[in-house]
Amino acid sequence: MSPETDATLELDVRRLEPPEPLERILDTLADMPRDARLRVVHRREPFPLYDLLRRLGYQWHTEGADEYFEILIWS
Repeated sequence: MSPETDATLELDVRRLEPPEPLERILDTLADMPRDARLRVVHRREPFPLYDLLRRLGYQWHTEGADEYFEILIWS
């Protein structure tokens, strides 16, 4: 699967306190269809998430903005 697939789930965790953003992302990924991708909006770059994604076999792309980061995750 490439990041160009249309089946995209959206998850905005900007207003959640740690560790809830990480927990919500992992819960969403566990239920996500294999042909889908997840777009996460986060208030900071979630470095601890990247190692977990790598171990679980996911790929991701992060883009930063002035006020938030967008992380696109797919398997």
